[in-house]
Amino acid sequence: MIAMTDEGSRIDSTKPSIARVYDYLLGGKDNYAVDREIGDVFKRDLPGSVAIAYANRAALTRAIAQIATTTEVRQFIDLGSGLPTADNVHQVAQRHDPESRVVYVDTDPQVLVHGRALLEENDRTRFVMADIRDAKAVRTHVDTAALIDFDKPVAVVFSAILHHVNDDEDPAGIVRYWREQVPSGSYFFVSHFRSGNNAETQEAERVLQQTFGRGRWRTDDEIAALLEGLDLLDPGIVPAPLWRPDRVDSRWGSSTERELTVWEHLIAAALARKP
Repeated sequence: MIAMTDEGSRIDSTKPSIARVYDYLLGGKDNYAVDREIGDVFKRDLPGSVAIAYANRAALTRAIAQIATTTEVRQFIDLGSGLPTADNVHQVAQRHDPESRVVYVDTDPQVLVHGRALLEENDRTRFVMADIRDAKAVRTHVDTAALIDFDKPVAVVFSAILHHVNDDEDPAGIVRYWREQVPSGSYFFVSHFRSGNNAETQEAERVLQQTFGRGRWRTDDEIAALLEGLDLLDPGIVPAPLWRPDRVDSRWGSSTERELTVWEHLIAAALARKP
């Protein structure tokens, strides 16, 4: 089946989508058989890997809540947002301040469908269908301009997206572009597949490369290099479950009272501030 969105973009259910595979791993229903087939490879052949998706989502939720409650930032750009789940960026931010504004950015037509639905229910939320590698197109998009005041601090979110940008596509340049666009006092949240130098890392990376032609695990030093020019905040670059954890962190139990699994070590999270 190939469906069309209102902008003429094609939803092709015969090819797997990164956003839909992630949705499947999180227990969502906006996916097709081809996405579930890839997701089942992780569930069957890489048991425990689903924890990566949950650990990442929980860290993102905590980061948005902390920005919304401890800073004056009330505008967010979520780059590579993926399909909506529980506690999306706008839901978390607007729980703390209903005036918070959020622009979601993704290339997946299925995400576009949900983005349009968000517009109908929330006038402080916009969806931009664009490739994060074309940062200028995102920055100058009419919907970005409608919501984001770049004279005031912005929270820029790179949640589980930069590891899908290969080295020759200059992920550091993408972050640098946004660093140059936003004023002092802006925040950057990054979560990223983290090299473990083990069989689990190698196999998970192989599956993504084979399926999508992309998927680059990076070391902590390489992740830190993406944040050059920003002040890395405590606790630095750490496994996502250890990034400012709640006492009870997720369906996997409290990360402060047990040893993390090898899988939970494979997704890192960090928050940085533009000085």
